[in-house]
Amino acid sequence: STEPIPETEQPPTTNYKPSTEEMEVHHHAHPVHGKKNWKTYFWEFLMLFLAVFCGFFAEYQLEHKIERDREKKFIQTFIEDLKSDTAAIRQNVLFRQIKMKAMDSFLVLLNSQQIKGHENELYYFGRTFVRSLRFQSNDRTITQLKNSGSLRLIRNEQAADSIMSYQKIVDYIYYNQEDDRIERREAGQLLSQIFNPFVFEKMVTIEGINRPLDNPPLRSYDKTLPFDLAYYVHQLKGTNLIVEVRLNSLNEKAKNIIAFPQKEYHLN
Repeated sequence: STEPIPETEQPPTTNYKPSTEEMEVHHHAHPVHGKKNWKTYFWEFLMLFLAVFCGFFAEYQLEHKIERDREKKFIQTFIEDLKSDTAAIRQNVLFRQIKMKAMDSFLVLLNSQQIKGHENELYYFGRTFVRSLRFQSNDRTITQLKNSGSLRLIRNEQAADSIMSYQKIVDYIYYNQEDDRIERREAGQLLSQIFNPFVFEKMVTIEGINRPLDNPPLRSYDKTLPFDLAYYVHQLKGTNLIVEVRLNSLNEKAKNIIAFPQKEYHLN
């Protein structure tokens, strides 16, 4: 017969329940963090905000410094352009003053109808009054400012206005010089009727235009031609005067602009 299983060897029942002590030990093996209060969230948000803000501010300051440096560089190069312009203006004004005196003498001669015996002077004035010296502004900085859209970098309103007003006078001078070119070309057609071109050829050298050695005859002694020529001399005198006046105005503008940025931007 089958012997009964001792009580100590019987399998445990399925209704086993752990003791309270065992439950407490199991519970502490996996601790649960307590909930954060609003102060903790606030300080975490504040620290994150300050970190982002400081990064943004540092980047803004760096960009601002770069733009200030570029602005100062543009002002420096513009002043250099103006200095080269003033040198060119002085040379051009001197040329036009000399030319104006020559055209005055030419008109007196044409008005007096003193043609015979004065061919030497007529040839000299006829060849020189159609010559010109074109003023060309050094516009490297203003061109760069316009093409790159960097004019916004010039924060000083007076400096920006001065740059634009200076360029406006330059544009007016270019228009007047174009009128001068057209008038000289039109006068050239009349000169070819009055003067012998081979005499002109001998007068022109590397050093400039020389007077003829004697009184070479004109190509035509038509009495109406000197009056027609006097009209073109008159026209060129007017244009020459306008250009000279505007060049002097531009020169004064350049000197004032040079003085202002050097003081405003602390340039040497």
